[in-house]
Amino acid sequence: MADKIKLEILGLSSSQSQSGSFALVLGEVSGNRRLPIIIGMFEAQAIAIEIEEITPNRPMTHDLFKSFAYNLGYTINEIYISDLKEGVFFAKIIGEHAGKPFEIDARPSDAIAIGLRFKVDIYTQESILTEAGIVLSDEDEDITEVKRKASGSGKPEPVAKKLEDMPTDQLNTMLDEALAKEDYERAAKIRDEINRRN
Repeated sequence: MADKIKLEILGLSSSQSQSGSFALVLGEVSGNRRLPIIIGMFEAQAIAIEIEEITPNRPMTHDLFKSFAYNLGYTINEIYISDLKEGVFFAKIIGEHAGKPFEIDARPSDAIAIGLRFKVDIYTQESILTEAGIVLSDEDEDITEVKRKASGSGKPEPVAKKLEDMPTDQLNTMLDEALAKEDYERAAKIRDEINRRN
């Protein structure tokens, strides 16, 4: 395996190029290159839920994977974005079981959603950052915009403004309703407004 470069999640926003898709932006921890990966809505939701520390009423697929692995004695050590072929990223979930290492091929979106649940680091290699990375200067405002939109839909914040005018007991009711409907994006906004008041 080539020298690994550690990445961090910088943001998640609506894709400008593909309707119904999201751009997951990863950043080089010790540099200024960014790696944008286009992912689907459900994978974006799974990542956003874990970033926002929202507990769904029922386990989602990646939560189920974590429980399954934990109960069978598997450990996940890292997520590795291993390849890029014809614009498609490939990843591996790297771990061990009974002292033996293993690698599982996965889509980067699924691998990262699982990695977040196990609180492990994300890595890639130089050749992928060279081919698909975007270099941003320190003054570049785009990354600030990406961080501001982290785990959101990229839309402006009209919901938050309406939420500010509501009493806390009503917000708590709305939070329960949003979780029951599995509308985690709205639940995160309501939770943020409640937290701002505390």
